Amino acid sequence: MIYTLTLNPSIDYVVELDQLQLGELNRIRKETKFPGGKGINVSRILKRVGIENKALGFIGGYTGQYVEAYLKDENIQTDFTKIEEETRINIKLNTEMETELNAAGPKITLEEYEMLKQRIQGLRSGDFLILSGSIPATLPNTTYEELVQICRERKVEFLADAEGELLRKVLPYKPFLVKPNHHELGDLFNTVIRNAEEAIPYGRKLIDMGAKNVIVSLAGEGAILINKEEVFSANVPFGDVKSSVGAGDSLVAGFIAQFTKTANLEEAFQYGVASGSATAFSLGLCTEAQIEALLPQVIVKQRGENR
Repeated sequence: MIYTLTLNPSIDYVVELDQLQLGELNRIRKETKFPGGKGINVSRILKRVGIENKALGFIGGYTGQYVEAYLKDENIQTDFTKIEEETRINIKLNTEMETELNAAGPKITLEEYEMLKQRIQGLRSGDFLILSGSIPATLPNTTYEELVQICRERKVEFLADAEGELLRKVLPYKPFLVKPNHHELGDLFNTVIRNAEEAIPYGRKLIDMGAKNVIVSLAGEGAILINKEEVFSANVPFGDVKSSVGAGDSLVAGFIAQFTKTANLEEAFQYGVASGSATAFSLGLCTEAQIEALLPQVIVKQRGENR
């Protein structure tokens, strides 16, 4: 089973206005709402491409009930840890420019955290856990480390889509995959990365620090996949970028979906890049048909020995 973990999910409330008039009555032209959170995005894409998975994380209150009901309507399995405080609501305001108002999220008690850890302890060898996103402010900074330590003890492979110190701290636990973008990779090593040639040496450093596979997304420059044996590059298919929201989550979901089907890293990389691009070319998360349409355009090339 593939499990996704979203520690601080949300309801994303997206409103569109012709123009925002501060201090005046504004009428919304269009509104939508859906569950938010990187792990939840991964769960939704996995389901769309036919991969069963189970969503884990914290939910509370009527907003948490909405998140859970929405996922169940999409036939996604859930095993959320119920908390006392309410799941947050984030506002995405689309006018002349995009503005986001993100709530801090609920307080997580020690007892609620222990309940989540018990769920992670229930995972078994052969399972995958995808950890995505930030840690709620009320949880310890060591949260990811504690959870991946459980994975290591249970012989559960895990993928970490995190940045900065969160990423650095999980590397010794040998994640199956980490996926920084070029900005995040550069920030980790206090440098600027603009292309694949500049990214590869720093991707190798992540391998040396413990990662089994590294994907670095390079925006319009495509992406690279690095492990101890090989380095692959992939181009970006042609299309108009409409929103980058969820593109990275889609890449992760597409990669793990194809890898569980074929156990082929090169094919998984190709499918992941097509998935990320399909979402970037959409105004929401992509569909399987959109991924399949772009797949032939994604050309994966081996760049030679990693060493």
